Amino acid sequence: MPTIRVGSAPDSWGVWFPDDPQQTPYTRFLDEVAESGYEWIELGPYGYLPTDPEQLSDELAGRNLKLSAGTVFEHLHQSQARGDDAWNSVWTQIEDVAKLTAAVGGKHVVVIPEMWRDPATGAVLEDRNLTPEQWRRKTQGMNELGKAMFEKYGVRAQYHPHADSHVDTEENVYRFLDGTDAEFVNLCLDTGHISYCGGDNIAIIRRAPERIGYLHLKQVDPEVRAKAAAEDLPFGEAVRLGAMTEPPLGIPEMPPLLAEIEKLGIDVFAIVEQDMYPCEVDAPLPIAKRTRAYLGSCGVPSVRFD
Repeated sequence: MPTIRVGSAPDSWGVWFPDDPQQTPYTRFLDEVAESGYEWIELGPYGYLPTDPEQLSDELAGRNLKLSAGTVFEHLHQSQARGDDAWNSVWTQIEDVAKLTAAVGGKHVVVIPEMWRDPATGAVLEDRNLTPEQWRRKTQGMNELGKAMFEKYGVRAQYHPHADSHVDTEENVYRFLDGTDAEFVNLCLDTGHISYCGGDNIAIIRRAPERIGYLHLKQVDPEVRAKAAAEDLPFGEAVRLGAMTEPPLGIPEMPPLLAEIEKLGIDVFAIVEQDMYPCEVDAPLPIAKRTRAYLGSCGVPSVRFD
């Protein structure tokens, strides 16, 4: 039977940055994610968890935890060619993450497009739409990065559409997929970001089933989403207003979505994320426990937590 292997991530503990006094310490995150019943986690922002492979392996093993993926941001549309500073700066970051991920047994790197609007201040950093040439740079650059990280470190690039980025709406997801090579680049379908940007997760799964390489399970509060759309709020502000909520309180509905994934007949990671930056340090653990119990009750036989 195919397996939808469910885990969690630092994001569900309010972690957005490698080092921030508002965030819970990494040891508490590891303790609590294990206590909540998950065995699989992601690195989160590089530098939040220990970057020494031996130390990280010890921290994980001591709590019966395993690593599914690392995470990194890209700005390849700013690159003129493989040899210039933008490509090299992205590769340097990806190489650090890929090397650590592979060293502790992870097989994936989730690649997220950098946002055109600052998540902390809401300041507009660049045009929200890419030119055809910028699209070419982004997709061609991702093909090169995906090939390089797989050939050098054996990890797969899973591309994560994101609010306030250039790969956000369902239309832009298809445009990205059409421009990239399935051999080296596939999709981390973040159900919350797709819904937040007005997309249909199940439609994406049905249109591009062979490109679903990884999942982030997340729900959106429809009222906050509507307010954010109407007022063009920055994503960070929407998160502070509670845009992302614990299931089953938001959209998309999880049982039909998980059932659709099960139909694909693949083994896939489905990592729970609930953007909560900033949040009180005591808030994440009870939410994580309830979310795990809910996902286990959705009636999808291939959902596993080990």
